[in-house]
Amino acid sequence: MNSFGRIFRISIFGESHGDALGIIIDGVPSGIPIAVSDFMADIERRRSGKVGTTPRIEADEPELISGCFNGFTTGAPLTILFRNTNTQSGDYANLAKTPRPGHADFVAHKRFGGYNDYRGGGHFSGRLTLALVAAGVVAKKIVKPISIEAKVILVGGKSNVDEVVAQAIERGDSVGGLVECRATGIPIGLGEPFFDSIESVISHLAFAIPAIKGIEFGSGFAAATMHGSTHNDSILEDEGHTATNNAGGISGGLTNGNELVFRVAVKPTSSISIKQKTYSIATEQMEELEVKGRHDACIALRVPVVLEAITAIALADFTAIAQV
Repeated sequence: MNSFGRIFRISIFGESHGDALGIIIDGVPSGIPIAVSDFMADIERRRSGKVGTTPRIEADEPELISGCFNGFTTGAPLTILFRNTNTQSGDYANLAKTPRPGHADFVAHKRFGGYNDYRGGGHFSGRLTLALVAAGVVAKKIVKPISIEAKVILVGGKSNVDEVVAQAIERGDSVGGLVECRATGIPIGLGEPFFDSIESVISHLAFAIPAIKGIEFGSGFAAATMHGSTHNDSILEDEGHTATNNAGGISGGLTNGNELVFRVAVKPTSSISIKQKTYSIATEQMEELEVKGRHDACIALRVPVVLEAITAIALADFTAIAQV
């Protein structure tokens, strides 16, 4: 449901337009230096306001509520809270009865009997990725010296990202993208086959990020077009390094000593300025929907730091399991 992990365990809470959102992290070792300033670099990378992202600006300053004392983690559950202060909930009033195509509005209404908070997408909003980023900052401290880096490599299937985003904005539309994540310095053998293979857990967390529609590791779907003679990665020495990395750093569900490489497909944002037809819960008829509010033209632009965070969270949990 809203919790994930075995030893390094996260529990997420809050809504887009509620009073606050945040995350509780259990299994954090004691004695890790921690300060509000540690979070700001990654929070800034996720922050809105840049071209192609929503103009909604929040302070996004983390409040460390529990689990830290005198600048260090205590070993108790670490609670990180973010206040929502810049909400315009009236922009979403019409969505209670006319759900957005492509969004969770309709299924949330059905699943929770109309009691769901629909403002800004409520608990289904991409705003909750802020809490994942915060957990990722803590996880990155735990998994050092593992290095994790993600970046947008394609938008709308093209590499000229800025141009494609600008065209979508001009049309009042949105556009999807492809984000790649790479991690180095990972020891051999992290992962828990059968059902908790390294790619299974990373995939589980990746699909917790709103708008993720696909994932591939290493050569990914291209492997379906290859022969074993070209897909097989020749092992070069006892450290496990290989001549190629079609496996994306994973063999049999375990890390194999090579760079971890995977990509995620991010769908276009559901909320667009172009008028759309949708079903009205109130009238039980198809009606024209005009979406108001502040939204991303390309949500993929803000995904890289979130992808790094969920990778670090997965690796932190596997590292803790390996030490038990």
